[in-house]
Amino acid sequence: MSFLYPLGLLGLIGIPILILVYIIKTKYTEQTIASTYLWRLSEKFLKRKNPISRLAGIISLILQILAVTVISLAIAHPILTVPAGADEYCFILDGSGSMNMAESDGTRFEIAKNRINEVIDSSGNGSLYTLIYVGDTTLTVYEKSDDPELCKLLLSELQPSYSSPDISEAMAMAQRLFSANPGAELLIFTDTDYLSHQNVKIVNVSSEVKNYSISDMSYTYSGNDLTVTGNVISHKGDAVLNIGLYLSGYTSPVSSVAVTTAEGEHTPFTVTAKTAGFSSVRCAIEESDSLAEDNEYVIFNVQKNEMFKTLIVSDNPFFLKSSISSAVSADIDTVPASEYTGTAGYGLYVFDSFVPDSLPTDGTVWLVNVDGSVSGSGFSVQREISFETSAVLERSSSTSSVARALLKDTLGDQIHVTEYIKCAPYRNFTTLYSYNSNPIIFAGVNANGNRQVVFGFDLHKSNIAVLYDYPVLIRNLVDYSFPEIVDRTDFVSGDRAEINVIANCDSIRVDSPLGNVSYLDTTGAFATLPLDEVGTYRITMTVAGSPRIFNVFSAMQPEESVPSPISESADVIGDAADLGIDGIRDLLTAAIIALAVLFSADWMVYCYEKYQLR
Repeated sequence: MSFLYPLGLLGLIGIPILILVYIIKTKYTEQTIASTYLWRLSEKFLKRKNPISRLAGIISLILQILAVTVISLAIAHPILTVPAGADEYCFILDGSGSMNMAESDGTRFEIAKNRINEVIDSSGNGSLYTLIYVGDTTLTVYEKSDDPELCKLLLSELQPSYSSPDISEAMAMAQRLFSANPGAELLIFTDTDYLSHQNVKIVNVSSEVKNYSISDMSYTYSGNDLTVTGNVISHKGDAVLNIGLYLSGYTSPVSSVAVTTAEGEHTPFTVTAKTAGFSSVRCAIEESDSLAEDNEYVIFNVQKNEMFKTLIVSDNPFFLKSSISSAVSADIDTVPASEYTGTAGYGLYVFDSFVPDSLPTDGTVWLVNVDGSVSGSGFSVQREISFETSAVLERSSSTSSVARALLKDTLGDQIHVTEYIKCAPYRNFTTLYSYNSNPIIFAGVNANGNRQVVFGFDLHKSNIAVLYDYPVLIRNLVDYSFPEIVDRTDFVSGDRAEINVIANCDSIRVDSPLGNVSYLDTTGAFATLPLDEVGTYRITMTVAGSPRIFNVFSAMQPEESVPSPISESADVIGDAADLGIDGIRDLLTAAIIALAVLFSADWMVYCYEKYQLR
């Protein structure tokens, strides 16, 4: 026998104290009574002897001594060790994406947790439990714990992932535990059928369920014609699947197609629609199955993103608006110069023949034919120069990366102007076109850290609109003005999205498909977003106090859509031994029952002595 709290035995000091109190306590109470009453009472006791009256006091003392002893033992919490009365368990819990599949009794992950609880409940007292969770990461939830209630509590907090994890690290941990104790019982709770599992018991929680999935989706958009292609698969049995095409803003499909697919075969589909524009394209399998997360696929139109919102401040905006619209599907607002009040919240600001009081801090700036200096622009305006006949601008021959990117695919068409504004840059700008070494079209970064493009002439007073190079140049400048935030919008769970941290970015908030909120590190040029869930991630980038919103989609990994996955092996090397570990019997309950009996017996003796032995 052992004790959890041996200091509780100090309570036995109460025994000699109790005996001392019994010795010195008063044995009688002095009373004044009539002599006749005393004579009659003595006659009564002379006629009848009651031996219990002499034992009652000593019995009460014995009971109180036993009560003090039992109280001390209860505080010390006695434990009885039972040799080989318990076992050591190592649970490996599969938290892969396929464990989200629904069965008749709940998801596979919930069933697996219930099975682990059943093993814990049926195990002997004193058993040791180790739980290794294999999800986005391999995690040892608890190791060699002997507290079953705590183990079940920690187990209840686990949730399945959507990844396709590698079990090798968990098997290495199990191997070390088995090498230390060959009698340990190793159990894997999973939906995977392992072809080889030496020294390991596989608890397969899966059953034959139907599941469909969609993958490899892409689209083309020309004019108003949208064409979406992809693949669908029925993982269990042949099926006829209806694929609905949903566009942003629509709650019902704008088009659909029926696809006949054979079991286990990727079947291509094509669905078309006519639309004037869209922010996202979503294809969904209309039939229900055991796993809803892989029944849809979403691609977002990055050019419809909030980052592409444009404001043109001009009294004659049509020419610039049509030029930018041909290069990017951006939401473009226009405002007359007299009504501009310093609005924020745009990715691109175009000031045409208008000098703002200050430059916006939350987006790229184009200054077109600005005849006055603007604080923080990085250049000064000197004077306006005009010609009696047109002058030809000189195309830059610079080999810098910026110049090559902005002049990419241009043929070198001659740009004729009748007048221009002479500017003197005093920051680092790249000149694209010049006249007599005076920069006319140049680009760089202003004092706010934002990208800036300058046209030193009135676009309406030149031949630029009829040149082949003009739409190419505008497209290059638009690409420069809207730095790529993400390289694409569709990913697979487990991927990592690289997000470009643009100038004056205050914060990047991420709302995950399950509603989890996190913030990315904005101190570097790029922020990394791990995509651990399935669905749409909403990313809010706050630039100079103005929020910009864009979305990316994370799809289920294709291998996790298989209802009955098969793997090669989950072996633990060594010779198993039928060895138990010492179990325990908790004697606290027995001590409390004994204490209650002793208190009851002592109370009965006290009542008998007080009321019956007079």
